[in-house]
Amino acid sequence: GKTVVLVFLLFCFAASLVQCKAVDWKESLGLGKEKVSRLHFFFHDTLSGKKPSAVEVARAAMTKTSPTLFGIVVMADDPLTVGPEPASELVGRAQGLYSSAGQQEVSLLMAMNFAFTEGKHNGSSLVVLGRNEALTPVRELPVVGGSGLFRLARGFAVAKTHWYNATSGDAIVEYHVTVIHY
Repeated sequence: GKTVVLVFLLFCFAASLVQCKAVDWKESLGLGKEKVSRLHFFFHDTLSGKKPSAVEVARAAMTKTSPTLFGIVVMADDPLTVGPEPASELVGRAQGLYSSAGQQEVSLLMAMNFAFTEGKHNGSSLVVLGRNEALTPVRELPVVGGSGLFRLARGFAVAKTHWYNATSGDAIVEYHVTVIHY
């Protein structure tokens, strides 16, 4: 009785496995060969003035007494340009947020989309998510995804502070980004 039913079910399961065909997921998504792209641009984070590109959206009660501004959350829509000058050619926008996650050192949690609006990368984006030791002259951040020409991107961004105003918090940061994508 039960043994015959069990053997029959196992036979049906095994038969269904034989009928399955392995599918190449890259081929089924229409993806070609992997590519490596290297990008260079400047990120302009402006907290001061009449038209800031980054604004505080939340803070903890202890933030005002914290030397690292622990607990502050800032939403940004920062220009990305070819050169360090604010009037330099616009290539995209850095849209997302960063927050102070370090109590002992300035350590930002950065969740940012680099949305490109010009040239061959127009309509494509990269996602940066990770720790940004903002006061360290050079730091590395992970690139965890992308869209458009950067579909399934993975890689890293090296950020170097080009200019920083400690009073206003305004900064210009140079980025060198290396990504592998399809």
